[in-house]
Amino acid sequence: MSASARAPWHVDVAVAARYAEGALTEPEAWSLEKHVEGCSRCAATVSAAVRATVPAGAVLESVRGAVLEKVRGAVLDAVRGTSLDEARGALLSGGAEGAGPRPSTTPLPQRLVRTLWSAGPALRGSWLIALLVVCAGAAVLGYGAGFAGARPLLLALAPVLPVAGVAFSYGPHADPMYEIGAASPSGGLRLLLTRSAAVLGVSLPLLTAVSALLPGTPGLPAAPAWLLPGLALTLGALALGSYVGCRTAAGVVAAGWASAVLLPVIATRPGGGGGVGTFPVTELAEQLARYLSGGVAQSAWAAAAVLGAGLVLVRRDRLEKL
Repeated sequence: MSASARAPWHVDVAVAARYAEGALTEPEAWSLEKHVEGCSRCAATVSAAVRATVPAGAVLESVRGAVLEKVRGAVLDAVRGTSLDEARGALLSGGAEGAGPRPSTTPLPQRLVRTLWSAGPALRGSWLIALLVVCAGAAVLGYGAGFAGARPLLLALAPVLPVAGVAFSYGPHADPMYEIGAASPSGGLRLLLTRSAAVLGVSLPLLTAVSALLPGTPGLPAAPAWLLPGLALTLGALALGSYVGCRTAAGVVAAGWASAVLLPVIATRPGGGGGVGTFPVTELAEQLARYLSGGVAQSAWAAAAVLGAGLVLVRRDRLEKL
């Protein structure tokens, strides 16, 4: 790549004037707004163009003056009664060599509220209701109806439920404030990972606890055996989502897991599926044991999780623009 190709671009006066008049297309306006976040030269050019418009310029100028007056008053109140040496030491302490990081001054309740807001749709909506219904349904089938296949079915569903939660917790289809969140400093990949962690934080302990409480089936893996597969499938869906979108990736991953678990069970049944009203409990338990039990299977899932995390990091630029 030549030096000219790597040279940074800047907003000229004509483009700034078109932006101030609202004549730029939406992609062009978004690109300009993103650029001026890190370019003071272009920010000054665009600011001057906007202030020159009427009546927006007058309104912005009055707002700017009011903000500066508030800041000036706050600074004067903060330094009133402080000696010159103390004020200079306070200003220089933040950038002094060897100075430690400043402790966070944000109150804990505010940080907790921000975290819960970031989790957002991951902790509400149809997915959470569906998760609770699945767990309650499994418990009713296992204890109320004496259905021996309740635990195998739950273990078969468990790895893909977090995948569905991630798909339905991020994006304009799930969050009415998606554009605002994506444009904020904590948006993009950071917001996606926050909501993925919220989904996993809710689903992993709940599904594991319900699986452990259900009546056992001979040959079925232990309840925690699905944790690594669930994590690997979730990371795989995030990595695939950087290519095709979160919802499509979740559908592909869920369909792949269902095919891998159910198709061999159906194929081994006499007559291609058994009699009406029968459920292949033993066959499903054996199939789940092949995928979930043993050091080899768990090591493979751990390797898949590491690979998925690596792909998410490699594709982070694309995930930022979802």
